[in-house]
Amino acid sequence: MRNIMRNLFGARPVVYLLALALLGCTLGPVEQNAPHTFLLNPDFAVKKLSQNPQRPDPLILLINQPTAQAGFETPRMAYLLRPHEVSYYAFNQWADTPARMFEVLLTQTMERTGLWHAVVQAPSAVKADYRLDCDNLVLEQQFFSRPSRLRVAMRALLIDNKRQNVISTRNFEIFEEALSEDAYGGVLAANRAAARLLDQLATWVSALVTERHPE
Repeated sequence: MRNIMRNLFGARPVVYLLALALLGCTLGPVEQNAPHTFLLNPDFAVKKLSQNPQRPDPLILLINQPTAQAGFETPRMAYLLRPHEVSYYAFNQWADTPARMFEVLLTQTMERTGLWHAVVQAPSAVKADYRLDCDNLVLEQQFFSRPSRLRVAMRALLIDNKRQNVISTRNFEIFEEALSEDAYGGVLAANRAAARLLDQLATWVSALVTERHPE
C-alpha cells in the first residue's frame, strides 16, 4: 500500500507538468517546421478624386519610410501571448520589414487617390509640396483570446513641406480577427487590417489637402 501511494504522489508532478505543457500549446500559435515567407499586399479600392485644373502648380507628395516601434523593425512575424511581451514565429516571416512594406503601400495608396501630380519616396531631389511621415508602426498577432486577432497601428503626420510645419496628426489602429490560429491566419488578417488602415489614411489626407486647395 505504501508503495502504491508513493508511486501516485511521485507521478503527480509529471502529470502536472504535462498538463501545463499541453495548456501552453493551446494558448500559443500553431506552427509547422517549414519556412514560409509572406507578402503584405492588401486588395482595396481608394476613392479617386479629380485634380483641380485651376491650381497654378500640380501638387507633389513626398513619402518618408515609416519607422516602427522597437521590436517590429524586423521581417520576423511578431505575436503576443500576453501584453508587453513580443515573441516571433520561428519558421514564418514577412518578405520585408513592416516599415518597408508600408512605404510601398502608402505610395500606391496616395497614387490611387488621383489627388497628386506625383507621389515620390524619400530620399528624392524633387521639391514636394507635402510630406507624409508615419511612425510607431506595429504589426502583431495577439493571442490574448480566441480567435486571435491582428493589430496594425501607426501615427501619421501630414506636413507642409515648403513651410516645414505640421498640418495635422492622427493615430490609426485596426484590429482584425484571424480565421486560423497560425501564421497564415495572421497574414490574411494583416492584409484585411492594412486595407482598412490605408483607406482611412487616404480619406484623412485627401480631406486635409482638398480643404487647403478647394476645387
